[in-house]
Amino acid sequence: MKKTCAKYASKLIHDGMVVGLGGGSTIQFLIDYVKDKDIQVVTPSVKTALKAQKEGLPVLNTQFVDHIDIAFDGCDEVDSNLNALKSGGGIHTQEKIIASMADEYIVLVDETKFHKTLAFKAPVVVEVLPRAYSIVKKKLEQLNGNVVERTSNNKDGIMISDEGNLLLDVYFNEVQDIGLLNQTLLMMPGVVDTSLFVDTITGIIMVNEKGVFKKEGKGEFHAL
Repeated sequence: MKKTCAKYASKLIHDGMVVGLGGGSTIQFLIDYVKDKDIQVVTPSVKTALKAQKEGLPVLNTQFVDHIDIAFDGCDEVDSNLNALKSGGGIHTQEKIIASMADEYIVLVDETKFHKTLAFKAPVVVEVLPRAYSIVKKKLEQLNGNVVERTSNNKDGIMISDEGNLLLDVYFNEVQDIGLLNQTLLMMPGVVDTSLFVDTITGIIMVNEKGVFKKEGKGEFHAL
């Protein structure tokens, strides 16, 4: 299914474009479909950058880019209002920078990741300045968030972002207002950004056993 989704996404990429690519296996397949096109790539993912370079696609440094024609990424959850959780990779801050530069920011998913409203089965990852750890953790718990320090079997201590900040996985049982939660988290002093994407995504390409479907804005899905 991921290959099918990537194949249809590739049809939106044309010669001369600057294309944003996120992480994940679907993006790896997408590179295979566009490797012969005359495009330039911008990505927050080291794995994606290495794959693109291997296939001969030039990779631009995000620092020197201010416009992207179209960008694609995966996610853990997305809903009918185009809210999304992108929690797995811990590179959401860089992903949002790319999204802010893109004319279109499209997530590629299978049907299991689409919900009418976000289910919050995945955590909201909060990137925190190290000196703000204690106060941010306290405030998150006051919001009834279950805070779990992200760790790895291959690294001692809390996982850190590429910018050297701490990554906290925060689980919320019930969220009545996604926009309000997003705003509340972003206003906490010491919070760099979160993996909750609100008013960022412009479209969804979703695949299931019946085919491939696209949703743009607040409209309905239509078959591709």
